[in-house]
Amino acid sequence: MIFEDVAEFAAALPGYRALAGLDFGDKTIGVAVSDTFLSIATPLETIKRKKFTLDAEALLKILAARQIGGIVLGLPRNMDGTEGPRCQKTRAFARNLLPLTDLPITYWDERLSTVAAERALLEADTSRRRRAEVIDHVAAGYILQGALDRLRVLKGA
Repeated sequence: MIFEDVAEFAAALPGYRALAGLDFGDKTIGVAVSDTFLSIATPLETIKRKKFTLDAEALLKILAARQIGGIVLGLPRNMDGTEGPRCQKTRAFARNLLPLTDLPITYWDERLSTVAAERALLEADTSRRRRAEVIDHVAAGYILQGALDRLRVLKGA
């Protein structure tokens, strides 16, 4: 099921299962995972997009191997908060993924996540080539960490 509200998503999550954060793009899908306590997001890998069935197969393989309990999908809103064509593509991806998994899915506003990831990689003195290789899953880590921080506030911890 797809949840627009993070609180409803939180209520649907199984206990002690990690979450996956996704940075869905035209060419790649950045993947990050959390720990089972839902406190820390860790960038994992970037899936090079081919076509939906292959992309979904690669993603579902990761989710199964990591025993993921829910998916946080970055929603690329415009800076003024409106939704454009990229949001529509992201929502379509979630709808297409829904019949393939019973995991709850929610969206997280990903504005400036790639900028934050780029800044962190520059501060770590990462080469231009290496930044290009890891930027998407580092951005997925920022998306997931934002959602984890919100979940922690909802739980009152």
